[in-house]
Amino acid sequence: MSSTPQTRTIGTSQPAESRQARMPSRSVKSALAAPLVLWHRQLAYVLKAWRRMSAFAALRARLSVPLPSSTVILGRANVYGTGRVYCGENLLIYPGQYMETSGDGKIILGDGVVLSSGVHMVAYASITIGKGSMIGEFTSIRDANHTREPGRTLRDSNHVAKPITIGSEVWIGRGVAVLSGVTIGDGATVGANAVVTKDVPAGATVAGVPAKPIAAKSAVAAMERD
Repeated sequence: MSSTPQTRTIGTSQPAESRQARMPSRSVKSALAAPLVLWHRQLAYVLKAWRRMSAFAALRARLSVPLPSSTVILGRANVYGTGRVYCGENLLIYPGQYMETSGDGKIILGDGVVLSSGVHMVAYASITIGKGSMIGEFTSIRDANHTREPGRTLRDSNHVAKPITIGSEVWIGRGVAVLSGVTIGDGATVGANAVVTKDVPAGATVAGVPAKPIAAKSAVAAMERD
């Protein structure tokens, strides 16, 4: 007895015309999305404002001296040690700061100072940054060095600290290292990735390892490259 094979179609897709008919038109889609877009935008604003307020409150709580309400901080700062960080008015502080003070050490930030992301400051004596100066991303400013003492591990040995002074309207590029005892004069410019081991005169432009005077145009070009 013979039988006729039966065929069955599985998952047959519907015509494109039918799929398109079920999709909302562009005008309907825009109308439906509009309140959702507004909601997301408003929520993003609220969250950003909350993060800034939380970061401000956390920094104020961690410092042992007052923090002006004019401070604008865009993300959480890491503060260690005594919390002796003296802040001027109208600071702009980006996320990822590292501020450490020990003993009598202190950090003094003048009015209008800008600290870009990831700036690292450690003060056993003092670090002073003058009015209107801008510090580039991942710059390291440390006023102390480890010593080596017979019979003691490096970790357990003491430090030797000398104050660092950075003047007003100084522009320090990305990734600069400013070493113990250095003074950088008003209006100076330090090119990206420089290592500042000696004093920099007011208005001078320096770059390199160790930092040396160069033409101002060369420093700006180096900063733009990096």
